[in-house]
Amino acid sequence: MDEGARKTMEWPPPSTSPSLVVRSPRQTVSLIRNRRPHRDWNPSSKPPSFAARDHGPKPSEVYGFVGSITTVIATAVYIAWAYTPEPALRSLGITYYPSKYWALAVPSFVIVAVALSMAIYMGLNFVATPPPTSFSTIFDENSRDRMTFSPATEEERPIEPISDISIDQINNLMFGG
Repeated sequence: MDEGARKTMEWPPPSTSPSLVVRSPRQTVSLIRNRRPHRDWNPSSKPPSFAARDHGPKPSEVYGFVGSITTVIATAVYIAWAYTPEPALRSLGITYYPSKYWALAVPSFVIVAVALSMAIYMGLNFVATPPPTSFSTIFDENSRDRMTFSPATEEERPIEPISDISIDQINNLMFGG
């Protein structure tokens, strides 16, 4: 094939007109943040105050707002479904919905799952902790003994390096030795 025939057979580039492109909230926020601010003031005059400048919302603010609105709507729908009698739902034309059993079963399951996961997490921490009689509770391979340093004058005294306090010093301080 020659070059002219090849160009006619290639697909045209997809249209990128803004009216046909669907963007996620993250893309929208990044486009707003990356665009250059529009200067509508005279450069010789002083710039407008901080509040008048163009600052876009942070992505965390956008997601927090959308999440809070979604939570409120989902809670309202759940409460309406759980407390509205079935004949009233049928009279509104709503015929396909889960059994009312699930209105109590799902929250109960979630509460029990959270409580059990907390109990399992604490249990695993107790299993992983060495017993009080183990020497690994006093020192390990990362322990550092305190270095003795005696400078000639008080002005030469640097900050001491990080070190562990020995068990003898702790016992002397706490119980008097």
